[in-house]
Amino acid sequence: MKTPKRIQPLVEEGLVDDVVRQLMSGKEATVYVVRCADELRCAKVYKEAQQRNFRQSTAYQEGRKVKNSRDARARGRGTRYGRRIQEEAWQNAEVGALYRLAAAGVRVPRPHICFEGVLLMELVTNAAGDAAPRLSDVEINETTALEIHAALLDQVVLMLCAGVIHGDLSEYNILLGVDGPVIIDLPQAVDAAGNSSAAEMFERDVGNLAAYFGRFAPQLLVSEYGKEIWALYQAGLLVPGVKLCGRFAADERPADPDAVLREIALARKEQREEAALRLVEQA
Repeated sequence: MKTPKRIQPLVEEGLVDDVVRQLMSGKEATVYVVRCADELRCAKVYKEAQQRNFRQSTAYQEGRKVKNSRDARARGRGTRYGRRIQEEAWQNAEVGALYRLAAAGVRVPRPHICFEGVLLMELVTNAAGDAAPRLSDVEINETTALEIHAALLDQVVLMLCAGVIHGDLSEYNILLGVDGPVIIDLPQAVDAAGNSSAAEMFERDVGNLAAYFGRFAPQLLVSEYGKEIWALYQAGLLVPGVKLCGRFAADERPADPDAVLREIALARKEQREEAALRLVEQA
């Protein structure tokens, strides 16, 4: 097929040899299958902000690092430079999340390079070697639904252990690859520890999975995996492969302000003792 204008720079740089076909078009980007030497890969061409349906809510941008104060100020303005900085940050968020999650063992497409607003990454395939279908396009039964749901819970736990929340997880951004479900589309990913809406976003992601798979396995509709996993995360008890039950009992015990004050006093005492010890060592 004719090379799209946005991919032409990658061809000129020798990163892409030719474009095979369009794979899919969504609210964030259009994805093409491209040939790179002897390998087929994906080229994700991000749409311009005015063409997207998904809005860059400030809730998603909270906690993201900005290169310098000038760029931070520019992002809050409507100038051309400010919009460009915002677009770069939106795209870089996905690239950063992919590298971070791949290193943590999460099933995501392996990224190669992001060049001129085009993300070049692994082509996820099925058992036949064809491009893997989206979960929303596959017919499943109750047994398969429970298996895939369990596999995805393992993945979201791995993601949270790595400090990342998808933020828009659904059946439309999950591929069924040869080795199991693969999570895609992460430009809105947020840092679990640096975003005040992290708990809400995480529970929504997990709730979306329960709602979809609950069509085939109704018992999932009453599960509370999102709250259960988040409670383990907050308590510092979340680890990959943790056994989950899908139930959650909120702690309704009244707060003990005296206990909190005792902990603060103890922490301050330890700090003073450490500081005194350092002074002795330096003397």
